[in-house]
Amino acid sequence: MDKKTVRYAISGLGRIGRYHSMNISTRVANAELVAGCTIMDADKQWVKENLPHLRIYDDYDEMLEKEKGSVDAVAIASSTAVHAEQSIKAIEAGYHVFCEKPLSLDVDEAAKVVETAKAHPNQKVLCGFSRRFDASYLDAKKKVDEGLIGKPMVIKAQTGDKQHKDDFFVKYAEKSGGIFVDCTIHDIDLVLYYFGEDVVPQQISAIGSAVIHPELAKFKDCDNAFANVKFWDGRMANFYVTRMMTHGQEDYTEILGTEAKITVNKNVNNNLVTISDPHGVRHEAPEDFYARFEMAFVTELNEFTKYIVNDKPVPFSLDANLKALKWAKYLQHCVETGKVLNFNEKGEPIDY
Repeated sequence: MDKKTVRYAISGLGRIGRYHSMNISTRVANAELVAGCTIMDADKQWVKENLPHLRIYDDYDEMLEKEKGSVDAVAIASSTAVHAEQSIKAIEAGYHVFCEKPLSLDVDEAAKVVETAKAHPNQKVLCGFSRRFDASYLDAKKKVDEGLIGKPMVIKAQTGDKQHKDDFFVKYAEKSGGIFVDCTIHDIDLVLYYFGEDVVPQQISAIGSAVIHPELAKFKDCDNAFANVKFWDGRMANFYVTRMMTHGQEDYTEILGTEAKITVNKNVNNNLVTISDPHGVRHEAPEDFYARFEMAFVTELNEFTKYIVNDKPVPFSLDANLKALKWAKYLQHCVETGKVLNFNEKGEPIDY
């Protein structure tokens, strides 16, 4: 292998997998996509039309076995239900692993991924929380670390997905883990990013409802939800998540410190174009999450490739990814049961 080129295989060639496949193939330096795994005929047809050079497998284990020596890293963009299993198999087979978030829908399975990664320190393992690679969130992090806002005390965060009038979200809900696990986990990760991974929850509460798609109730899910987290050191976080935005993707974060405040994307813009017409003066919003975070998706795989090429440690902790999943599951529990969860000073739930 040319040590300056990282050869990738990808598992899963649906929506996210296609984004990652095209990025690795055309927008990631020192990277080459050589193999993929999918059982879906539509995905195979897409590969044939867009990346015909890929060696395609129906069986993930077969791909890992046959690509030994030809592939250095596996990008996992398959169904969340198999993220943990596929990550563990790839790590144990000697591959570096980039895994889409979350590591699993199950906390114990996610913990096994963390344990496996720690047992194989020569392999790079990154969970793709893309907002940590977004230019605006990186700039906000730099300013927080420089002390611009004093001590960060309050975070308000929103993930607002574009509304689907069809049954896309209803079908997706069956295997997504719920709106907090699927969406708010990004905002939880940002709390750990800006407050620090050692922050300890004291109380968690959440409410939600299915406004556009009442059918979500059969999966104990919702399309609008609020959550509050109070930490033992007095800091607080507030989350709003919705799948009801008619105008496009609207995600923003507000970080309030003892000296100042930083907001990211409070005034939602797709670009620098301003429209002035009989309706007024306005900006267009990003069409969906990928339109908003496209460059973050590109950057995360460029950075991951650099970690491999330069043999540098991954600067983000898998333990934080595990903690984010735990909190998201707690929020989901609060919505489903109507309970408020309290925690001891070790962050262990008292009444879960």
